[in-house]
Amino acid sequence: MTSISDLTEVGIRARRRVALRLLPFVFLVYVVNYIDRVNVSFANLRMSADLGFSDRVYGLGVGLFYVSYVLFEIPGAIVVERWSASKWIARIMISWGLVTILTSIVHTAGQFYMARFFLGLAEASFFPGMIVYLTHWFRLRERSRAIACLYAGLPAASLVGSPLAGWLLGVHWWSLAGWRWLFILEGIPAIVLGIVTIFYLTDRPSQARWLPEDERDWLVSQLQAELQAKKKIRDYTILEAFCDRRILWLIAAWFFALSGALGSIYWIPTFVKRLSGLSDRTVTSMLLIPAVMGIAGMLINGWHSDKTAERQWHTAIPLLAAGVMFALLIPARHHAPLAIMCLLLGSGFLYAFYPVFWSMPTVLLSESAAAATFGLINSIGQLGGFAGPYGIGFLNDRTHSLSASFGFIALLYIAAASLTAILKIRDPLATQRKP
Repeated sequence: MTSISDLTEVGIRARRRVALRLLPFVFLVYVVNYIDRVNVSFANLRMSADLGFSDRVYGLGVGLFYVSYVLFEIPGAIVVERWSASKWIARIMISWGLVTILTSIVHTAGQFYMARFFLGLAEASFFPGMIVYLTHWFRLRERSRAIACLYAGLPAASLVGSPLAGWLLGVHWWSLAGWRWLFILEGIPAIVLGIVTIFYLTDRPSQARWLPEDERDWLVSQLQAELQAKKKIRDYTILEAFCDRRILWLIAAWFFALSGALGSIYWIPTFVKRLSGLSDRTVTSMLLIPAVMGIAGMLINGWHSDKTAERQWHTAIPLLAAGVMFALLIPARHHAPLAIMCLLLGSGFLYAFYPVFWSMPTVLLSESAAAATFGLINSIGQLGGFAGPYGIGFLNDRTHSLSASFGFIALLYIAAASLTAILKIRDPLATQRKP
């Protein structure tokens, strides 16, 4: 495993310069992305009551985002690999910002369904595109940490979005309800950042005028050496990558994990409010707890995974811990403080698995096969964004209790943990060094 001491002075400078240039920006972009994607969960503290939506209507509307989201995952990721990350990501951001603003004018279930469907269409391929983009700049030994910096935007979005939503839900400017202002004001930053992206992001190291020539040459040669090492083990075509047993297991694990995670994310404000009966402002403030846990868990778990070059257990353990917490919610649901503690801890533990999970397919694949496979894994997994929220809404309506939903989420996390725990993925550079 390459350590800091093994790097040349040029390599150390190049890694630092690239990280400082790119990681804060991709972090910021993902914060804005996730605020716009899940702001409907906070809006629902008032929206469904104002518009007369049942839990099933809300769950279906949330889920429709993911139906359209999956349509362009694979081709969009290939566009980033073969054409331009900066232009494609900018297109995505500007279009999702516009759709988010337009969501503020919905009045009927049909309009809500349409807004969510078009938001998914606008955002399609954003996440796998960002993963592909990071593989253009970061070596295998730094990749979990780089992806962790991207993914830290997810809990950070809660740190920003939760108190902002709590405040906006209480306003009533120009006779518009606060939840409508939530969509308007949170859609604008995406449009602004989309325009900035065109000029700020550089597609590949070879095009980076902001890197000194020796650092640029070092980074290009390092990434090329990794590419050749992967190809010596196996040079996958797109179809071969899609049929690889390990990729199929990763798809199944990601689907189970996202079914639980997205179900939880879109329902957690409602869960906390129904368990506690607290005010909207207090509910949104309590959701800062898993967000803080998530940022720390992602960064520490990603760093330790890179240090030890171990992936599957760094993925499986956070999933298992989250599953146990949601399982404990069932007997604890009548004791509000204990139930809320389990809910917040389970939500916080989960975050740590994300960056390490996405480092696993980057170890196996490269170039167009990697881009297409990232899109495939995420597109099928994102169908869990339909199954999870809708399944919870259905169970809530059918059982008139939250217990079935908590059990559903727990089983999904435990299933995902089991699949990732049995995966065997070899580091191509470590394999190449063996005599």
